[in-house]
Amino acid sequence: MRITCFLLTFIWSALVYGQPEELSSTFEALDIFDLEYVSDPQISPNGERIIYVRNFKDIMTDANLSNLWMINADGSGNHPLTTGNHSDHSPVWSPDGDKIVYRSSKNGKSQLYLRWLMDGSEQQLTNTPQSPGRPYWSPDGAWLAFTMSVPYAEKPFAKLPAKPNGAKWNDPPKVISKLQYRNDGAGYAEDEYSQIFLLTTDGGTPVQLTNDPFDHSGALSWSADGKSIFYSANQHEDRVLEPRNSEIHRLDIANRKSTPLTSRMGPDMYPVISPDGQRIAYLGSDEHYQGYQLTRLYVMNTDGSLAQCISCDFDRDIDDFSWAADGKSFYIQYDDEGNTKVANMKLDGMANDLVTDVGGVSLGRPYSGGSFSVSNAGKVAFTFSTPTHPADLAVATGKGNNQRLTELNRDLFEYKKLGKVEEIWYKSSFDQRDIQGWICYPPDFDPAKKYPLILEIHGGPFANYGDRFTAEIQLYAAAGYVVFYANPRGSTSYGEEFGNLIHHNYPSQDYDDLMSGVDAVIGKGSIDAGRLYVTGGSGGGVLTSWIVGKTDRFKAAVVAKPVINWYSFVLYADGPAFFYKYWFPGKPWEHLEHYMQRSPISLVGNVKTPTMLLTGESDFRTPIAESEQYYAALKLNGVETMMVRIPNAGHGIANKPSNLIAKVTYILAWFEKYK
Repeated sequence: MRITCFLLTFIWSALVYGQPEELSSTFEALDIFDLEYVSDPQISPNGERIIYVRNFKDIMTDANLSNLWMINADGSGNHPLTTGNHSDHSPVWSPDGDKIVYRSSKNGKSQLYLRWLMDGSEQQLTNTPQSPGRPYWSPDGAWLAFTMSVPYAEKPFAKLPAKPNGAKWNDPPKVISKLQYRNDGAGYAEDEYSQIFLLTTDGGTPVQLTNDPFDHSGALSWSADGKSIFYSANQHEDRVLEPRNSEIHRLDIANRKSTPLTSRMGPDMYPVISPDGQRIAYLGSDEHYQGYQLTRLYVMNTDGSLAQCISCDFDRDIDDFSWAADGKSFYIQYDDEGNTKVANMKLDGMANDLVTDVGGVSLGRPYSGGSFSVSNAGKVAFTFSTPTHPADLAVATGKGNNQRLTELNRDLFEYKKLGKVEEIWYKSSFDQRDIQGWICYPPDFDPAKKYPLILEIHGGPFANYGDRFTAEIQLYAAAGYVVFYANPRGSTSYGEEFGNLIHHNYPSQDYDDLMSGVDAVIGKGSIDAGRLYVTGGSGGGVLTSWIVGKTDRFKAAVVAKPVINWYSFVLYADGPAFFYKYWFPGKPWEHLEHYMQRSPISLVGNVKTPTMLLTGESDFRTPIAESEQYYAALKLNGVETMMVRIPNAGHGIANKPSNLIAKVTYILAWFEKYK
């Protein structure tokens, strides 16, 4: 795995550049293939063992792969459960802690496998045309529930005549009647829906429990008696136009009747039954059609009565949760000021932090993420990251004693120097609000010298950067740049009011927040104010194109996967029922002036900065037509520009290791041209 990737990288480098005298101490683009990280740690019910997903990359196939590993909770006995160049993931312990079910692509399409941990024997449980989703054990350990996509055939709109034998006609027309007919990363939507299935752990044929023309999505949760399954779905007649209005439902397995338990306007999702089987906890929010709405934690009885909000006085999103074994509190995951934490929250909403620095599963840029699990005795296993390493495995006992169990990238970082990361707080010039950011310095930074500065802007815009590992920013630092990244207004992890400062007002004063940050970093010294550069992707691409339309202070810019024209974006992106309703006061033809005032295309006449466009050709979130518009406008205005199109890449350009390398390499080449 790591050894193979390292040797292949070494050999490839030797063939291209000649045999090196010694290994480079600088973090380089090709090192992306050597990075590993932990995800989805699952601690056993008794807290003695942890199974985790060990993620790695294959330089020969440009693939992200993974195997399952198991380790004792004290850090001993770390060993692989599965091996091979494929993807093993989604491990789930049986209630008795003797077995696991997981998903694997070892035989092609991802299927479910059952593994006995005592002797290592294994059985493939499914061999279905579509890949099953994450499995959920019944309380007695005899059954598994999961979701899986099922084709839903509709009557053909028109019947074409049969072509003669041997005739070569064009492919038949593609007929589209859905509002959302394509999804980024998945392509054009098939006529299929996610349905709930039941499967005995002895194997056999999965039994389909639902057959309705809508998705049965998210987590599944069994009732205590094993007779019902709770799930979330949007079954409303207007679900196409109100895509967030999901409800919690109870599915009776015997008669397959589904009963809604919630009814408010807004998302209700992720139901989890309490340990005593009497209550359901779930996530959701009241619908206000705001750009940013906090996700709250709720509890209700299993019949849907007496619903109450647990976290309504907690001004942060609840990203994930699990019940404590005694049913008197929860373990929650949330973001706070650019750091992801796990806390214990009582039923009265009072929270006590147990774990910080959760994350490290987004290798490209320092976004939030990561996950945790909890044993019956309250031992927490989680993905642990700092700016010096991607996600490793760690445990916490709940008493502030955290122990790091793995160092997956020790062999790489023992001889690779990384840039030091420093937190900075500063005041926005617009309203003197406190804004948080980070500075990454080049390795061997000398404060007596002057360095070029890159402003790197996160997407979303409702997201956050933080003190987490980031390969992209480390590569910029390794190339000799100081890199500044921040969480301007609109970023998450600072509360609902801060996030909604850009509600129907994006981009706006987030520009001032970023410019104030650049000034603050320059004020610390060591920055050559004549060599400033700016880049960002998605929402960061929006702000980058907005910035070069407002100021000429940057020598060059790279606008990655942007929105340039909000009018065209709202009608062309993969969420037409969402964006106009939450990010704008109404449909674009009803508010043309509002849409255009916030579109970077409206400022293109001001742009003098050499600007590169970089977008995936299969991006359906911020379609490449947005980049093409801006490229043509810049060309018409005589601005130095270039368009870099990443083949077979969606909005997540960096999903393939080579695409991440290409992105960083082209950005650095553009900046070097104007250095």
